[in-house]
Amino acid sequence: MPKKKINDVKKEIKKIVKKKKRKVYFGQEVQDAIVRYNGSENDSERNRIYGNEIHKAFDKLAENIINTFKFTYFDMPFEDIKHEVVAFMVMNIHKYDHTKGSKAFSYFSVVAKNYLILHNNANYKRLKSHKKIESLDLEKNKNFSDKTDMKQFTKEIIDYFEINLPTIFKKQRDLNVAYSIIDLMKHIDEIENFNKKSLYILIREMTDVNTSHITSVVNVLKKHYKKIFNEYYKSGTILSNKTGSFF
Repeated sequence: MPKKKINDVKKEIKKIVKKKKRKVYFGQEVQDAIVRYNGSENDSERNRIYGNEIHKAFDKLAENIINTFKFTYFDMPFEDIKHEVVAFMVMNIHKYDHTKGSKAFSYFSVVAKNYLILHNNANYKRLKSHKKIESLDLEKNKNFSDKTDMKQFTKEIIDYFEINLPTIFKKQRDLNVAYSIIDLMKHIDEIENFNKKSLYILIREMTDVNTSHITSVVNVLKKHYKKIFNEYYKSGTILSNKTGSFF
């Protein structure tokens, strides 16, 4: 074989070896540890397994996913993002089932990436929304602030939803999600200071439903919110706050 081809083959072998080395931090040993973690009912044992055998792998996986996909719409330091991704993987660790044939590395890579995509997109939409708000006519904003402030509107819309949610949603699962959202609205100042991006995680933990179902409920509430806001802007109050007849 010509020398050039031999060198090319060596380079390809090095690439393959390098790729394999990258995944050593999250191999079969980590997967076995996750299975043992999920199988244990002893908190001390679970903490020991996680701290000694899982955490470093989760931390490195989060770091690699963030660096690989270059999410550009996060407005917090790298370490904070990584911490959130790791926390999200820990929250979902109980869902991993090795009997279904998927490798833990692949499973948690998807979990981490989905979390980042969701919040990256949410931040992008929020940035666009802020730009739209900034471009609104100043006189319109002045008129609104003359009538009332946002705190009063938030209070009234919370009262409205608490009374009318059973009219808006007929399924109990939808109602559970909607009431959880309203509960979070009541503590919006605390949530903003804590971390706005964790809202979906909090709702999912409160209701035990998947993200897509939460999104569908949020979308319904958004439609109502817009109509109520427009009416509130015109009249300074929510007219039908006890009957559900506004819609």
